[in-house]
Amino acid sequence: MQSNVVFTETLNLYDEPFTTAEMIERYSGVKRRSINKIITTNKSDLEEFGVLRFQIAKPMKGSKGGRPKKIYQLNEEQATLLITYLDNTPKVRAFKKELVRQFYAMKTELLQRQLVRTSGKAGRREMTDAIKESPVLSGKWYVYSNFTKLLYKTALGYDVSKLREARRVDKKATPLDFLDKNELDALNKRQNQITTLIDLGMDYQAIKDVLSNQGVIYQTTLKIPEKARN
Repeated sequence: MQSNVVFTETLNLYDEPFTTAEMIERYSGVKRRSINKIITTNKSDLEEFGVLRFQIAKPMKGSKGGRPKKIYQLNEEQATLLITYLDNTPKVRAFKKELVRQFYAMKTELLQRQLVRTSGKAGRREMTDAIKESPVLSGKWYVYSNFTKLLYKTALGYDVSKLREARRVDKKATPLDFLDKNELDALNKRQNQITTLIDLGMDYQAIKDVLSNQGVIYQTTLKIPEKARN
């Protein structure tokens, strides 16, 4: 089984992984009507492990007839409990093993991102403190914004606004929570470099020239909407 059966709602590293009744139907061979019946019959048991979430999927555009479908989203504990209610056929057993593997892989990936994100917070504070303590930069309110733009542009190849738009990140949320491990590593590395250059007494333009000559650390691939490219 090569397809993904475990997902997160967004790219946010704090999202909870889940699978769906649709995936269980597709790879276990059990009809969704039967799966949904098991879910509703054991609803109180499943809700002991969290809110029982679902989405309403509308019929595909252009299709004839059809009604909206309720697609349940099950977290790891709920999915683990649910599959114990299924007949232990070879296909179901294969799906159970794959589900366990993918939940573990997803949690490991999110944990790695959280660790890198946490370690990067210290570097971010040091850069901010370096700006505040710099006799060259202190008192210039706009340099914080300039350095943030420079940080993302030279670390990932995009400024924060384009990153937010491509990742559909709300303006109130920090884009750092939507970066993968490679992106966070690149950002942390650039933060440390900027901090060092500030401590050496360099001004913004000099630091920008140095970093621009080094090139982008990790070129992020984003699907940027047309309006964001102009």
